[in-house]
Amino acid sequence: MTMPFVVPRPADLPPATWPAYGLTTLTVVPLVWRRRAPVLVLLAVIAASALYKLTLDGPGQPLPYTGLVIVYTIAVLAPPARRLASVLLLLVAIPASVGLNTRSARELTFAFFVFAAAYVFGRLTDARRRAQRVEAEQAAARERARIAREMHDILSHAVSLMIVQAEAGPVAVRTAPERAEAAFDAISETGRDAMVQLRRMLGVLREGGDGTPEGSPRSPQPGLAGLPDLLDRVRASGLDVGYATTGAARPLPDAVGGAVFRIVQEALTNTVRHAAARTVSVRLAYGARELCVEVVDDGRGPRSGGGGGGGGHGLVGIRERAAAHGGTAAAGRGPDGRGFRVLARIPVPSVTGVTR
Repeated sequence: MTMPFVVPRPADLPPATWPAYGLTTLTVVPLVWRRRAPVLVLLAVIAASALYKLTLDGPGQPLPYTGLVIVYTIAVLAPPARRLASVLLLLVAIPASVGLNTRSARELTFAFFVFAAAYVFGRLTDARRRAQRVEAEQAAARERARIAREMHDILSHAVSLMIVQAEAGPVAVRTAPERAEAAFDAISETGRDAMVQLRRMLGVLREGGDGTPEGSPRSPQPGLAGLPDLLDRVRASGLDVGYATTGAARPLPDAVGGAVFRIVQEALTNTVRHAAARTVSVRLAYGARELCVEVVDDGRGPRSGGGGGGGGHGLVGIRERAAAHGGTAAAGRGPDGRGFRVLARIPVPSVTGVTR
């Protein structure tokens, strides 16, 4: 069980007998239940150790291994009241054990030191586990917020375009049937695109549960390559949409490209739903270290009393997306005091620093 039982013993010391082996084993067996009832196991270990010393006085243990293990376990798992009771019990048991052994101050000091070290290590382990649980809960909360934001952007954009097309459809049926057919086609295309994006996003939450083999790559989230299709769908609603880029365009990390897509999508959704605009322009300005995303319409502008900042979940989501990549976003009146402008600045790496 420990070294005194397996190394040769001097002739003047009592031999290690089978009863001594049995009682030593009895001090170890209770550790099997140390996670279920640590305080009861501590009592069992103390009782077995005392019985061993008082009845057999066999080979001594160089260290109280079982006692250190159970004290560590109590420090990790037991509630405060049981920890306190265990500490008080040890303050009595340790001096009593030393009194039955050498009765030396050196052994008493050493015993208090090693048991205190086991207890401190246990408390540090518990603190680390608590910190890990808090971090995991925060990560889960951030992921839930991200999913909610993605679903808001997808559904808000799709439903807004479908409502505009549906409202224009009855009028077009009477005056220009070909335009009504185009409106219904746009509604269908917008709905299908929203379903594809929702399946793509929710597929991340499943492991092989969407009909694809587990571990197979997911379709990427929309990025800059999806902007032309997005703008075409908005144009189909009757809005005149302009698009321009300035500066040296370059590939962006997928996460940044997805954020830019969602920012433009939400800004256009706000224009369709609230601005009563006829034209809107989208501009991407590539700088040396940042990308400026600007969406400006000629609509009614911010609501009075809004402070120029705008409200609602959409604009909050735009700011959150920009902030997630170290950038900023602002919303307010257009450059000439008319219309509404969304301006986001997102730091981007240089060409050599882009990783895909």
